[in-house]
Amino acid sequence: MTKKERVTVLARFNLLKGFEDIYPPEVFIWQWIETKAKEHFNLYNYEEIKLPIVESTDLFTRGIGEGTDIVEKEMYSFQDKSGRLLTLRPEGTASMVRCYVENNLFNRPSPQKFFYYGPMFRYERPQKGRQRQFYQIGAEALGIDNPAIEAEMLLMLSRLLKTLGLNSLNIEINSIGCDDCRPQYKKELRSFFEDKKSHLCVDCNRRYESNPLRILDCKVTNCIESRQGVPVLAQFLCPNCSRHYSALKGFLDEFQLRYVQNDNLVRGLDYYTRTTFEITTEALGAQKAVCAGGRYDRLVEQFGGPSTPAVGFAIGVERIVALLKDNYKEAQRESVFIAIIDEKAEKKAHKIAEDLRDKGIVVSVNFGKGSLKNQLRKADRLNSSHVIILGEEELSRDKLSWKNLRNHTQGEGKIDEFLTNIEVKA
Repeated sequence: MTKKERVTVLARFNLLKGFEDIYPPEVFIWQWIETKAKEHFNLYNYEEIKLPIVESTDLFTRGIGEGTDIVEKEMYSFQDKSGRLLTLRPEGTASMVRCYVENNLFNRPSPQKFFYYGPMFRYERPQKGRQRQFYQIGAEALGIDNPAIEAEMLLMLSRLLKTLGLNSLNIEINSIGCDDCRPQYKKELRSFFEDKKSHLCVDCNRRYESNPLRILDCKVTNCIESRQGVPVLAQFLCPNCSRHYSALKGFLDEFQLRYVQNDNLVRGLDYYTRTTFEITTEALGAQKAVCAGGRYDRLVEQFGGPSTPAVGFAIGVERIVALLKDNYKEAQRESVFIAIIDEKAEKKAHKIAEDLRDKGIVVSVNFGKGSLKNQLRKADRLNSSHVIILGEEELSRDKLSWKNLRNHTQGEGKIDEFLTNIEVKA
């Protein structure tokens, strides 16, 4: 095959726009984030649940809302061979609630707490922190209407993000009310924006009729400017929603979690009621939210289940990775590389490798010939933390020589001595 032919073939199989390959060493950051998330969620008694990537399209049009941007513009939908209309999941909550209702999980003691991890799909304009296939870590707590559950969830998130080394983050909260108080607020919004419609974007002109609350979430400059002086939703909350919101803030104050009240925080999904929240950063430009969620007290009932209060969130993994890329020492996988400088040492090297693996240590053994210099270079390229050097001299003395490639120290001794002189993470 000529070079021109290879280029032509490669062009046919290039990665699709909006999709990414994730491979070492970056994938180690992803694995570390997932591991830490699972550890923290388990501390709060959240249990993992595996959800399908493909669902009935009706699940999302009913759950997310027919007038939302996700349903109208962004879903990957298709017909299967039997003519059913299916969709690659654009978010996880609708699938979680479908599973909850279909499998009668509401019969378990309340609250029922679950978390999940995996890819989501939305046809959006690819940009930093937003791809068409993106990964979310989500958690849902169902069966409790006490605002303490939202506060506990924010506390869990804060603890996780601090463990990951992310400290310069902001917690933003709001209450968008319920079916009793929102209609009057929507009426006020339509009145406020009536003479400003010519300045609103095309989408917000449509939102003006379908759901004017979403005008508050628009990122278009003209729409942001048109919101100056807009009525604040908090002034229209019914007594129950007002008490719920005040209690939430009281819990956050008790937990000493700093937060900002963002009166324009409405989120882009129809199922939210009362509490909405985001955790944001100024380090990612326009895509500043690294985590978002809220309460959805009507969704379980809409899917045929019993009336069930619920609250959940999703973490954008790509955005966490972007914040960690330049400083992720904790996520660097430590491993051992065994360099062989004498063919007689090859069998012994593999025996030592198995002994180390029995202790949970990641080990690579050099295959084939190569100078010690080249093998050390290979170990460095593999991001190994330690190199064991094994040759005729080491065999004759029944000892190992090793080098720490991170701090450039070295030593020798038997395997047990090697293990006491390193801190290799299993």
